[in-house]
Amino acid sequence: MGKWVILVLAVMLGLMQYRLWVGEGGVREYNDIQARADTLEGATDTLKARNDRLAAEVVDLKTGLDAIEERARSDLGMVRQDEQFYWVPGVDTGAGPAAQTGVIQP
Repeated sequence: MGKWVILVLAVMLGLMQYRLWVGEGGVREYNDIQARADTLEGATDTLKARNDRLAAEVVDLKTGLDAIEERARSDLGMVRQDEQFYWVPGVDTGAGPAAQTGVIQP
């Protein structure tokens, strides 16, 4: 009779270990959830950094003219009246039109 009790206890211990490691709410499911949370946290950090940059740019555009001038130069290729504009054909720097041309201030 003692052998059967030990055998039943060993089977019960095995079943509990199975549920702990593999079953629903077990260690494997916890590790999967933790990995997904880490991935989402990385994506969230990237988006938060982008939002912070955009918020700083909005504040800069609202308060200063330097950001507006920089935007006009890079995006629209604008040149001030006291500058000389030189167009260099075939030069591609990958930036806006103002970076592709030689703008020299006197």
